[in-house]
Amino acid sequence: MRILSIETSCDETAMAIVKAEGGLRAPRFRIIKNIVSSQIKIHAPYGGVVPNLAKREHTKNLPKVFAALYPKPYTPNPDLIAVTVGPGLEPALWTGIEFARDLAKKSKKPLVGVNHLEGHLYSFLFNLKSQISNLKNIFPAIGLIVSGGHTILVRMDSLARYKKIGETRDDAAGEAFDKVARLLELGYPGGPLVSALAAEAREENIKGDFPFTRPMLHDGSFDFSFSGLKTAVRNVVTKREMTGELKKQVAREFEECIADVLVAKTLRAVEEHDVRAVVMGGGVSANTYIRERLAEALEKADASAEHLVPPPELATDNALMIALAGYFHALKEDFVAAENLNARGNLKLS
Repeated sequence: MRILSIETSCDETAMAIVKAEGGLRAPRFRIIKNIVSSQIKIHAPYGGVVPNLAKREHTKNLPKVFAALYPKPYTPNPDLIAVTVGPGLEPALWTGIEFARDLAKKSKKPLVGVNHLEGHLYSFLFNLKSQISNLKNIFPAIGLIVSGGHTILVRMDSLARYKKIGETRDDAAGEAFDKVARLLELGYPGGPLVSALAAEAREENIKGDFPFTRPMLHDGSFDFSFSGLKTAVRNVVTKREMTGELKKQVAREFEECIADVLVAKTLRAVEEHDVRAVVMGGGVSANTYIRERLAEALEKADASAEHLVPPPELATDNALMIALAGYFHALKEDFVAAENLNARGNLKLS
């Protein structure tokens, strides 16, 4: 099955062509084309994504990306069109949905609407290691989605059966990274900049004298909360003169707090649910320190749980992951008429 996928949930205009086969038991994917048009420069002056600006840029970029995906005189002939319907910024989501509607009507090809979070959940399948592995040996698994808008733990019994067991009650991990970056006046996008400062602090053995609390670390649930941590950072920033060294101290302590909580909760989920693997997805899963901390913790715990993550360049928003989720919807014949496809900004993961 050849899939054309479209992703416009936030500030990336992305399209991909993926060949999928093998079904649920042994899915295999070949990337034919993958294009991501970033809007970072547009939104950087505002310190975050402006929904109407994002919509405007998607409207401009979608025809350009499509033309790059299918250069003339080649006629697009996918077997399936998959498009993100939520969660995300609704003005941005609608641009991709309307583009997909038009393509589906013109090409008379089936259409599926995809939950963006499912895309992140399945993105580990682009890990070459997992493509070789027998998927029967991966499940049951714990899925950890860590992105700008979500921090979620999921128990996965198969690719088709999963259940959410915990999520953030306020700020997501990625959102907290971006807010701390603004407090430290680092720029946008903030997450990688905070991580870079934290890495410098560890290399230079710089550590602060303001140990932040690890929120909800011992509460017994699989839920998360990072708003209090952000407030703790604000209190330091407003009460001290922010030198370059102090910013490194704050960045290091903040990142280590996030990692401690994510690792501890994930490990406990592994133990309580007796799983065979931990799969990660979402933009924050590209964070080298967090990836390494989780891998080391799983090894030390002798949990025998395989650690599967997408390549860093495929952890952030892209259309490839939408193709993955779209394929699994197509296997269930979960098709949608173009006129019934709608944006759902607050769409949840089941």
